[in-house]
Amino acid sequence: MIIGVVGKPNVGKSTFFKASTLAEVEIANYPFATIKPNSAVGYVKIECVDKDFEAQCNPRTGFCLNHKRFVPVQMIDVAGLVPGAHEGLGMGNQFLDDLRQADALIHVIDVAGTTNEKGEPVEALSYNPSEDIKFLEIELDMWYYQILKKGWEKFARLLQQTKNDISKSLAKQLSGLKVTEDMVKDSLKKLEFAEDITKWSEENLKLLATELRKLTKPMIIAANKIDIPGAKENLERIKQEFPEYIIMPCSSESELALKEATKHNLINYIPGENTFNIKENLNEIQTKALEFIQKNILDVFGSTGVQNVVNKSVLELLGYIAIFPGGVNKLTDSEGNVLPDCFFLPPNSTALDFAYRLHSDFGDHFIRAIDVKTKQTVGKEHKLKHRDVVEIISGK
Repeated sequence: MIIGVVGKPNVGKSTFFKASTLAEVEIANYPFATIKPNSAVGYVKIECVDKDFEAQCNPRTGFCLNHKRFVPVQMIDVAGLVPGAHEGLGMGNQFLDDLRQADALIHVIDVAGTTNEKGEPVEALSYNPSEDIKFLEIELDMWYYQILKKGWEKFARLLQQTKNDISKSLAKQLSGLKVTEDMVKDSLKKLEFAEDITKWSEENLKLLATELRKLTKPMIIAANKIDIPGAKENLERIKQEFPEYIIMPCSSESELALKEATKHNLINYIPGENTFNIKENLNEIQTKALEFIQKNILDVFGSTGVQNVVNKSVLELLGYIAIFPGGVNKLTDSEGNVLPDCFFLPPNSTALDFAYRLHSDFGDHFIRAIDVKTKQTVGKEHKLKHRDVVEIISGK
């Protein structure tokens, strides 16, 4: 699973990415500070199951703070997109291609309207951030449309002659965009196109491109720079204008400041929480900066929003569930680590899916699974739930 961070230049996209991952990325006040995509590990925060067993876990990857488990997830920061990206403006084609591998997108916008359509700084509230949501939809849709349209007439004629299944054939052609056969079937059922594929118009292809884009690249909106006066009113307006999106207020700069202060042992801070504790004597500038964050961000919005956006992109937008391997009689691995692993699985995953996630041999020789919390034996078709602890019994 890969989460892509996208948006115009200069809206705080790379700051959001660094605040999520603490990766060393270039943050600059000019368009195209990011050229090549940055890749790093972010973390999804969940309630750890260790407290259900009155234990303290020892994660092999990620970490756990106060029984809040931070499970790693791959994130990529793609260079800023501008209107006309699908036509190659601003190296747009290259940047769009970098998004092929992403399972979901976090679209960072400047909700305070301090960045115009070209990614240039302007006076606060002088630009309508709604336009950024519309522009990215258009760019992604046109990107999908161009890929779909390439060689379409030849493809349609061949399909008509061979009588091959259209859903299977289209899914194969668009597999690079993570399009599946079921996605094509669902889209075509919804759109109700003519049965004769050779009669599909350009408008038909554009509609299909949009449907497939929505299914393969679901998007959450990170309304950044929420601390600027007037941004909160913009946020409420945008929520009403785009009810189909999850739109979360955030202040990437505030989250990054808290992470850096924690890194330098100045404060105790758990990402996503609404407060922090000062550990060391701070100078006047540091004190005022932290007081501003507490008063204007944490007290008002409950968090900086960055962790919430990452959480929702995985747990709500994609609907993934976190599953812990464990044993009824033993929660430790061979080295004595308690509940060392946690894996994300797609919605509706079964015990057999989890067995294969652990190792192909476990799946191939699956006998049964045990719900460690309830100690009940379950079969391979048993649907798993978020935060289940599961023991796999296999014949090998």
